[in-house]
Order: sequence, then structure tokens, then C-alpha cells
Amino acid sequence: MTVDREHVLRSAAALLTRKATSTMDEVARAAGIGRATLHRHFAGRDALIKALEEFCLREMHAALDAARLDEGTATDAVRRLVAAVEPSAGLMAFLITENQLFEGDQNEGWDRIDLRLAALFRRGQQDGEFRIDLSPAWLTDALYGLVSSASWSVLDGRSAKKDFSYMIVELLLGGARRSVEK
Repeated sequence: MTVDREHVLRSAAALLTRKATSTMDEVARAAGIGRATLHRHFAGRDALIKALEEFCLREMHAALDAARLDEGTATDAVRRLVAAVEPSAGLMAFLITENQLFEGDQNEGWDRIDLRLAALFRRGQQDGEFRIDLSPAWLTDALYGLVSSASWSVLDGRSAKKDFSYMIVELLLGGARRSVEK
């Protein structure tokens, strides 16, 4: 039987997002495979977390590309981005809260994502769409936090899946949009 690595990683992310202390046995059960099979693919929890991080980075870069961040207004690009990130939101939420990934050296892949997002927010500021008193770095972190929170809310059944993008975009852009004084 061939193991679908993406399925295993998504199952692990969904479980670990809900219960960060899950054992490898629990991860294997969630993925519908045996513990020995899981260990053949991931030698231990650290190897699994590293694979989750690499998988998430690929997903995030694909979402950034799909969102066409340089096209149209920055506001529209944020809307496209949130919709493109939705399938990976649970994985991103888990990784953002997984402390060991961010102690010491941070993966260069995250740095590249941060730079692309900050450039989007900076463009929105330069074009007069977004407030200039909030740094692009803060807006990037706020986006990560909102994606994570919306993911947890949907996973826990407190919010409808169909509202994922709306909740994030309205709260982020409602706070980031520049008000025009009359």
C-alpha cells in the first residue's frame, strides 16, 4: 500500500493544531496508517515537524503566486491571498504556534514569505490604501495571527468554513485601511 505523504502531513497538521502534544501513535491513527509506517516516513516527531514546515512553505509560496500579489489593488491582492491560503490554514496555524521552529535560526523560506507579504502591505501604504502608522511587518504578523485564529475557529465549529476568508479580510482590512478624513 502506497502512503500518500500529503495526506499524512495534512492529517498530522489537523491533529496537532487541535492537540499539539499528540503522540506519534495518535498522528498515525489520524492519518489512517500504522505507527511503523509513520516511522518509516518520519523518524520521530522532530522529523515530522520539519517535513510539515517544508510542506507548509511550499504551500505558502504557491498561495502567494496564485494570489498574484502585484496585480490590481493591494486590497484585492489581500483578498486573493486569503482565499489562496485557506487550504493550508490549519498547517500554518500549527507551525506558527510550534515554538521549536522559531527558536534560534528561522527557516529562510519563512523570511522570503515575510518579505513578499511586507512588500504587498508596503505597496498598499504607498498607494494610499493602507494606514502608514502600522508597519508592513506588523500587518504581516497580524495576517498570520488572523489566519491561525480563523482556522482554529472553523476547526472547533465556532465559525462556518464558508466565512473563513470574509472574517480575516474584513477584520484585517478594516483595521489596515486608511481612513479619509473629511
